[in-house]
Amino acid sequence: MLRKLSVTNDFSPPGRRQTGLLGLALLAAGTARGQDVYFSQAYANRQADNPAWVGLKDDYSATLSYRNQFPQLAGAFETAQLAADWRLPKPGLHHALGLVLSQDRAGNVGYTRFGAAAQYAYHTRLTRTLALSGGAQLGYGRQRVGYDNLTFGDQYGADGTYTGATAESLAGFPPVNYFTVGVGGVLYAEQFWVSLAGQHLNRPDLGFKQQAGLPLRLSVNTGYKLFIQKPAGYGKGEQREISLTPTLGYTRQGGSQRSEAGAYFSADPVTVGAVYRNLASPDQATQHVVAVVAGIAYGDLRIGYSYDVGVSQLASELGGTHEITLTLRAFDKVESAFRRLRRRDYPISPCPNF
Repeated sequence: MLRKLSVTNDFSPPGRRQTGLLGLALLAAGTARGQDVYFSQAYANRQADNPAWVGLKDDYSATLSYRNQFPQLAGAFETAQLAADWRLPKPGLHHALGLVLSQDRAGNVGYTRFGAAAQYAYHTRLTRTLALSGGAQLGYGRQRVGYDNLTFGDQYGADGTYTGATAESLAGFPPVNYFTVGVGGVLYAEQFWVSLAGQHLNRPDLGFKQQAGLPLRLSVNTGYKLFIQKPAGYGKGEQREISLTPTLGYTRQGGSQRSEAGAYFSADPVTVGAVYRNLASPDQATQHVVAVVAGIAYGDLRIGYSYDVGVSQLASELGGTHEITLTLRAFDKVESAFRRLRRRDYPISPCPNF
């Protein structure tokens, strides 16, 4: 009997299993516990965490991300994501639109999940130095488990030769389509921010017999930028920014929890950082992971790379995680200067770019 489905990413990995065991876990019909993907370069992929980030860093931007997790497993988790946002110039720079497309795949197992989310954010200035953004999103997901790459014991003879098709019944696992709703807010000033978001508020049905709903995800993160050298404003020379930004974050989804603390050092155009993560799940050993992040900006292009290093035995046995981001951004400096003169500009969100 196939008993358990455990579709996870980062919270509760399958441990030291071979492809067949991983396949059994993914094909289970009894218990389903879905989890979302979490990026090591969280602020390069901030739209996936909170729709209120839409339009806060640039006039418009597009970010392509790729994550390869647990590469030592035959069937590593791979994620590709495209996120784009656009702050509408009128009326009053209050409105911004965003789009997030993602594709998850569990290597040889045949599990895939496609997601698309349309996002909207409203920006307002509370005081001259303090601003608030509120956002909402409506997403669509399609989850599928394929069987083409799996084989079972009855397909092999005593001498290990392949004998033909399996007698296992694999019916009852059609693709699952669902909609999901999320909201969030970001309070920010020149040197700090606080982000709070809730995803899967409607707990969409994934079509399994038990624990069928995608669990509610709640997340909060904050940070404070310490300027060592402030960048010069437009028309005031080429003085670059040098800063240190410590960050804190906490996420809870279902019974799993993720807490993290990090620090990013930026000497424009280079940013380096390190993030410590503690990942706890009720049915798995706690993981301790350190992610090392590095990025560089060249004009309107930003490139980031991160690598996760397992500190605990469980995390180290699964292998590291590679993540790459590529961002194209646009910010009109001349128009920004006119906005400041008309006192219509907003504080620039101080969160890291990588």
